Amino acid sequence: MGATDAKARILVVDDEYRMRRLIKDFLEVNGYSVMEAADGEEALHVFYQNKDIDLIVLDVMLPKQNGIDVLMEIRKTSHVPVIILTARSQENDELMGYNVGADQYITKPSSPKVLVARVEALLRRTMPQMSDVIEVGEVKIDKNAHSVYVANEEVYLSVKEFDLLLYLAENHGITLSRERILDNVWDYAYYGDARTIDTHITKLRKKLGKCESYLTTKRGVGYRFEADKA
Repeated sequence: MGATDAKARILVVDDEYRMRRLIKDFLEVNGYSVMEAADGEEALHVFYQNKDIDLIVLDVMLPKQNGIDVLMEIRKTSHVPVIILTARSQENDELMGYNVGADQYITKPSSPKVLVARVEALLRRTMPQMSDVIEVGEVKIDKNAHSVYVANEEVYLSVKEFDLLLYLAENHGITLSRERILDNVWDYAYYGDARTIDTHITKLRKKLGKCESYLTTKRGVGYRFEADKA
């Protein structure tokens, strides 16, 4: 089975328009499909109308129905991952969020980049795993065997080359920024130069041989892995 083309669907709930749009923009740039709600009642309405939501970013201080009550209602029927987002920093508020089923807790103001990293880490733990074998065009990646085949011929990659190719293939068809690649392949705490990605991409292209064109560069944005279209 090939890499999935489906984007993770995220519901962002915040009554502050500018904050909601900022989070939405950062998530969409990173390849997610985002829905919005401005109050607790709207959040529940959107949630019940869209049962395929993969994660919720939920502010606590909401009009009509607060975030804790919304989460309690959601937990009656769903285990969807929820990141609580609030301007409050008191320990009791955080404990309450966890006690009613929050998966993570972020205090505002927080960097949108940190939020995206938390979203990605939580989705990796909670979303169904893809097949152990990923096929994109004539490239086949066997995750268990840690092997790669191009047109049925095995090619040998370093550990980091393999990790990079796997991450690109799992996000088949999505342009990934260098920063996002660093966060996920070199780990979020890595502080290396983004040029190391360019070096690894160059090596990967050579090793992919006839399929080197699958790896494309979008100048000023990042890299994309996609089979040539007829």
